[in-house]
Amino acid sequence: MESPQTKKSGLNLPAGMSGTSLRLDTFASSPSSSRSIASLTSPSSLRSISNLTSPSKSSTCSDRFIPCRSSSRLHTFGLVDRPSPVKEGSNEAYSRLLKCELFGSDFASPSSLSSPSAGAPPSQISPSKNMLRFKTDHSTTPSSPYSPSILGQQSTFPSDSSTPPPKPPRKVPKTPHKVLDAPSLQDDFYLNLVDWSSQNVLAVGLGTCVYLWSASNSKVTKLCDLGPYDGVCSVQWTREGSFISVGTNLGQVQVWDGTQCKKVRTMGGHQTRTGVLAWNSRILASGSRDRNILQHDMRVSGDFINKLVGHKSEVCGLKWSCDDRELASGGNDNQLLVWNQHSQQPTLRLTEHTAAVKAIAWSPHQSGLLVSGGGTADRCIRFWNTTNGHQLNSVDTGSQVCNLVWSKNVNELVSTHGYSQNQIMVWKYPSLTKVATLTGHSMRVLYLAMSPDGQTIVTGAGDETLRFWNIFPSMKAPAPVKDTGLWSLGRTQIR
Repeated sequence: MESPQTKKSGLNLPAGMSGTSLRLDTFASSPSSSRSIASLTSPSSLRSISNLTSPSKSSTCSDRFIPCRSSSRLHTFGLVDRPSPVKEGSNEAYSRLLKCELFGSDFASPSSLSSPSAGAPPSQISPSKNMLRFKTDHSTTPSSPYSPSILGQQSTFPSDSSTPPPKPPRKVPKTPHKVLDAPSLQDDFYLNLVDWSSQNVLAVGLGTCVYLWSASNSKVTKLCDLGPYDGVCSVQWTREGSFISVGTNLGQVQVWDGTQCKKVRTMGGHQTRTGVLAWNSRILASGSRDRNILQHDMRVSGDFINKLVGHKSEVCGLKWSCDDRELASGGNDNQLLVWNQHSQQPTLRLTEHTAAVKAIAWSPHQSGLLVSGGGTADRCIRFWNTTNGHQLNSVDTGSQVCNLVWSKNVNELVSTHGYSQNQIMVWKYPSLTKVATLTGHSMRVLYLAMSPDGQTIVTGAGDETLRFWNIFPSMKAPAPVKDTGLWSLGRTQIR
């Protein structure tokens, strides 16, 4: 016959389970039952817990479980008693990680470090093998720039000496080592008033006069004075550096002996000012505002031997190629023309510039490589292959390009600029990376010349100063040029 508890609950209880156990189970599953709450106060509650655990045995319960350490096998979890890490241990862990990053995981693997040789004291390092880094299998994972390691997966040194470490960037002094006052140096984009001879003498056109400054002893000599009705528009030394040509505002081309300060010859042919001159081995080319280019030969009695007509505005840039075979001309018509020795018409007409082309330079390192720069509306330096007329590259400088000159010591070039930053920039070719950006002139840098040794440049501006900069290394010893800093900033007057 069923007991009253069984009948009340409506459940068939297994043998050995009492009604008090049912009341305890009801409390756990239905907290809303008032009878279950009352059953907790029953003297048989402890007996009910015992029946749920083991119906056949009675045991004593406690408020918490305390394991037996001798039978827990905690050593399988690596939870052995070790002293707290000390400073030396931290340094060893850092050293292990650094060796892993520099020499690879095989060199300083955690397993090899955790197994010291016999007789050596155990290392006090952390039991963790992945401290401060992700575990990565270098043997199966391809190289990725997104490696979780701070140095990347391929962070080992090269095993051989075939790949040298990258060279540090060459240091270029940021300040000029000498400044000369140049009163009356004109702020005219279309003139060319500064040139440096192969005999280390600098020629500068100031107003109506031409002055010679010796870089070896700083001696200043007045070469000529054109008088009150004329003015100097351009100067250009011959390649051997003994004679200098002077272009005048009246359109004349004068040739002077620079050592004796005597005029050798005067040649006409231009109708107005002669703003640019260029010598090759035998021929002097002159460009004028009358849009014409004249070629003069000192061995011929006439004023000129050839006349090149192709520009539609003033000619402001002229440069002979290093082999004397081609002449590049730039004009205020935004055109860059290339002429050969025998043609009356240009062999190349390059019209990509959108402003006046004054800055022109031929590369001494690569035949047929020509670089040109545009004015304020263009601001670009463009590189040309004159054998086929293709543009090789271009870079926007952000400012008016006034001058370009190529280094003969290294494959780099210098550009000077006007509006709006008045900076001097050194470029590496062919990567066109900036080696240096120099500032100091307060007006646009219209004039540029290079020393005979190829290490120093001089820049002139409308602020009536000439500044000398150590830019390039020596051809024999490519060591960085020493920065003379402020010790050589003494200002000297050129006249």
